[in-house]
Amino acid sequence: MITIIAAAAENNALGKDNDLVWHLPDDFKRFKQLTTGHHIIMGRKTFESFPKPLPNRTHIVITRQSDYNPKGCIVVNSLEKALEISKNDETPFIIGGGEIYKLSMSVADKIELTRVHDEFEADTYFPEIDLNSWKLTRSEYHGKDDKHGFAFTYLTYERIK
Repeated sequence: MITIIAAAAENNALGKDNDLVWHLPDDFKRFKQLTTGHHIIMGRKTFESFPKPLPNRTHIVITRQSDYNPKGCIVVNSLEKALEISKNDETPFIIGGGEIYKLSMSVADKIELTRVHDEFEADTYFPEIDLNSWKLTRSEYHGKDDKHGFAFTYLTYERIK
């Protein structure tokens, strides 16, 4: 089951200058819980936004750069190749960025989206979710608190067969 995982604002903003524009510790914990032990597929810029590779996950980086070879990663030049490498993982995760999300919307089975309840100026956006193709199957609201400057909702969408 190919799963897209993302956090996006009400206006679908993902980030700016290769960084998130909010800090939600509970969302980071959920990301870690869901993706640990799995393949995580991402674009080069997303990978480069990490201080180091994330522990206990197989990193697959998609790039057009033929000489790109970061330590601890598998480097490919297409989403198709990344998915081929991930075929033995029951749940590979597509973790961004914007272009990789767009490419993966037609092949994913599930979307785990954290909807941040605000709008942000950004340079990277999550694609629109076509509700003719996707059904909301789960929703869990989290209000703003002393650790979270914004309210957010975990949304799970599954592809309509």
